[in-house]
Amino acid sequence: MTTKTISLDIAGATYRMNVDADEEHLKRLAQIVNERVAALGPKAHQRATPTQLLAMVALGLADDWLLEKERAKSVEDATRRAVVNAIARIDRRLAPDGSPDGDA
Repeated sequence: MTTKTISLDIAGATYRMNVDADEEHLKRLAQIVNERVAALGPKAHQRATPTQLLAMVALGLADDWLLEKERAKSVEDATRRAVVNAIARIDRRLAPDGSPDGDA
């Protein structure tokens, strides 16, 4: 992929950068950040610099990422337990004595 120079407006500042990433994808990411900045409210815009706004948004995004990572781990653990339990039930049903519990 070739490197190109793009400009992104984020938190009231324009950032020119050389990238080899998809420009539309980066614009979508900038839009998400700008939505987060806007959600901070007008007082934040009056009192904070673009750098401070970006720091607050970065902390919020990091918190979201961490919560999502924990949620994904929880879902993975629950899925693993369900599969292990399902295999155990299948093994019991297929036991040579034919009893549902594997106990006879």
